[in-house]
Amino acid sequence: MTNHAHVLLCLAQGESLTARELSQLIGITERAVQAIVADLIADGYLDKSKEGRRNRYTVNPSGRLRHPLESAHTVGELIEALT
Repeated sequence: MTNHAHVLLCLAQGESLTARELSQLIGITERAVQAIVADLIADGYLDKSKEGRRNRYTVNPSGRLRHPLESAHTVGELIEALT
């Protein structure tokens, strides 16, 4: 799986994870996690809100997968299949 998928699956668990915690779980740099999260927000797969000083990310399960081979499926279907 891609690092984008790893970040998405980790955040789909519902825990409020920091970029540092995600980087340690996935095995990539914190900067890479920040770039991936920004990509996922820009593509509509994640929503971002503030909780005090922390960011909270919520997965948008109705987001459509981009690749033509998977475009008939949603993020929610992917998460359900992999968890």
